[in-house]
Amino acid sequence: MESRQNKYIGNRTGGPRASRDDKSEMIFGTRPILEALAAGKELEKIFLQRGAKGPATDEIVLLAKRFEVPVVTVPLEKLNNLTRKNHQGAVALISPITYVPLQETVTALFEQGINPLLLILDRVTDVRNFGSIARNAECLGVHAIVIPSRGGAQINADAVKTSAGALHLMPVCREPNLKDTIDYLKDSGFQVVACTEKTEQNLTDAELDMVGPTAIIMGSEEDGISPEYLKRADARVRIPLMGQIGSLNVSVATGIILYEAMKQRLHDGSNASV
Repeated sequence: MESRQNKYIGNRTGGPRASRDDKSEMIFGTRPILEALAAGKELEKIFLQRGAKGPATDEIVLLAKRFEVPVVTVPLEKLNNLTRKNHQGAVALISPITYVPLQETVTALFEQGINPLLLILDRVTDVRNFGSIARNAECLGVHAIVIPSRGGAQINADAVKTSAGALHLMPVCREPNLKDTIDYLKDSGFQVVACTEKTEQNLTDAELDMVGPTAIIMGSEEDGISPEYLKRADARVRIPLMGQIGSLNVSVATGIILYEAMKQRLHDGSNASV
């Protein structure tokens, strides 16, 4: 079965990477990290020792910004916990997947006559929730997952394993500013649907047409979707609940709203399963 990543935008690394048994691979030391950045190696995150200064550190920050790799300053103890090797105040985590540009993905989908279904995750931080969401998304016809550069789950071997390999089968777009991303999608003709408890409109009652280009936003496990993203949504829907517990796990909620989108697309018969 050909992966969506290969089919729509090409696999830039020549094929999916194998899952790893360790939680993450690391590069440690300023020079190796600089060489990895210059070579275009996919990095998940860079940890720099708090207060560290010098030309190499400055260059890491500069290149990381250029390639949109998150940089976090941490105490020395954090770095020592990550590795006992001579890290020189710098440790980078290698990503098990290759991120793809959102605009490139959207353009390729439109060029192939596909009505895209995208999933935007706002600060979903639990690794296993993220992996489960990716699995739901792949099974239910999502063409790409959009995540923020900062504030989201670390995509490591645990996430890939929980996704049952889905993270190797579909594009993941890491964006520096979700507000700009949502504006771009709306300008490109997408309907943006927010799944939130902060509405009286039930999913079962909403007159939603998710057959055309649609982006669904799911919020964090703690406080849902950020207000600045909510106000940009074309529609807000909630999942009606009958029990005494007032909310669903985010991966379960994602599966429910994606199933509704898939049902509409199957009924319409256009680009429902790709």
